[in-house]
Amino acid sequence: MKKRPLGKTGFDIAPLVFGGNVFGWTIDEKASFDVLDAFVDHGFDAIDTADVYSRWKPGNKGGESETIIGRWLKARPGVRDKMKIFTKVGSDLGQPGQKGLGETWILEAADRSLSRLGIERIDLYFSHWPDQTPFEETLGAYDKLIRAGKVRTIGVSNVDAEQLGAALSVSRQRHLPAYQVLQPNYSLAERSQFDGALRDLCMHEDIGVVPYYSLAAGFLSGKYRSADDLKGSSRAGSVEKYLNARGFGILAAIDQVAEAHHAKPAEVALAWLMARPGVTAPIASATKVTHVESFAHAATLHMTPAEIELLDKASA
Repeated sequence: MKKRPLGKTGFDIAPLVFGGNVFGWTIDEKASFDVLDAFVDHGFDAIDTADVYSRWKPGNKGGESETIIGRWLKARPGVRDKMKIFTKVGSDLGQPGQKGLGETWILEAADRSLSRLGIERIDLYFSHWPDQTPFEETLGAYDKLIRAGKVRTIGVSNVDAEQLGAALSVSRQRHLPAYQVLQPNYSLAERSQFDGALRDLCMHEDIGVVPYYSLAAGFLSGKYRSADDLKGSSRAGSVEKYLNARGFGILAAIDQVAEAHHAKPAEVALAWLMARPGVTAPIASATKVTHVESFAHAATLHMTPAEIELLDKASA
């Protein structure tokens, strides 16, 4: 599988990243191992998680996803050398002091993540959410982690162009590590947060981009086409907002392209992201081995300029 440089991180990755938010939430450890094995077998090589995954499930405390990934790596000797591990810090873990981007918590959280993952170094460590901590303090904490060999490089999620630009400016002025990767909410259904100034900045600065919610919480898979389809779904609250004229128009365009390529709707949605200027590799989750097989199909799906234009217009 042809790999792509991830901005200026110094490493390349396959064109899709596994989204580990499902581990310990919608799939258990055994099923998680199965989909991760399939992911590696198909030539993919990057996993994204966070310390907060999956705290929202009743009975969970956060860290469940990292723990499952760590157990999988331990059970598969040699796989760690093939994989890039991404995780994040900053989300609220529900205990005093365990949130945000202050130095004390970042240094502690990194050690906790490393322990759960069972690895010596995090390949890519993200600031999960912006907060009021001065950039100098946050980046200074990352500088300590990088110098200690605990983190290879850093990224940021959920920021706008102004926030990212300000952080990059502080990095230059203070000679501190700079964010090398952005993780935005970006898909055919959600384009406003990245298209425009933020994408222009990333392309100008050669910042890698790994969008999350690439399938808009499953909406772009085509499985949710009415309110009735949402009944009993754990993602109902995230998908309902797309059940409107624009959303149905996007699905119609996806269906047209999918039919032409004998592909599934999700494969078309992911292929559009892979072909999008400025995007390195979308993040997508799988709960079944067949979903991973779809990832591989998406990575080899080449749409015509006319098909891309059709999708662009439907999602504009």
